[in-house]
Amino acid sequence: MLTLVRRFALVEQVQPPAGVVLRSPTPEDTVALGRLYFAAYEPGVAWPSLAEAIEDIRISFAGEYGDLDLEASRLALAADELIGAILVVHRAPWPDTPDGPFIIELFTSQLWRRRGAASALLADSLTRTDGRAALRVAEGNQSALRLYESYNFVPWP
Repeated sequence: MLTLVRRFALVEQVQPPAGVVLRSPTPEDTVALGRLYFAAYEPGVAWPSLAEAIEDIRISFAGEYGDLDLEASRLALAADELIGAILVVHRAPWPDTPDGPFIIELFTSQLWRRRGAASALLADSLTRTDGRAALRVAEGNQSALRLYESYNFVPWP
């Protein structure tokens, strides 16, 4: 895993795809978020079961991965269907991460990949963190690395 960081840079506003609206998550979104989280990845990549994916989202709201920033965390919806999410904590609880906003998850429905939803979620979130954030990404995830590099994320430390 690579840790990437972005420090105080202007963020260009990115319009979501047509028909997509962004909003803050609430604990009431836990089950829908868990379902999307589980479906967004290849089997076994995120969690082995749907129940475990939903539980992971539940504990995210409970602060297991840091205090969830409900303003910087965003959901993308198309016709009231959840199609993507970015979850951000004020600071990650792990000692080997930089101080400041930390993106614990960014995922989209497989049907909405490469349509601008992830980019819109990331841009909108960054405008709410003064352009600062850090995250972890798998070294082999080239599409995610390209997205983050396009937003001036660089390796840390």
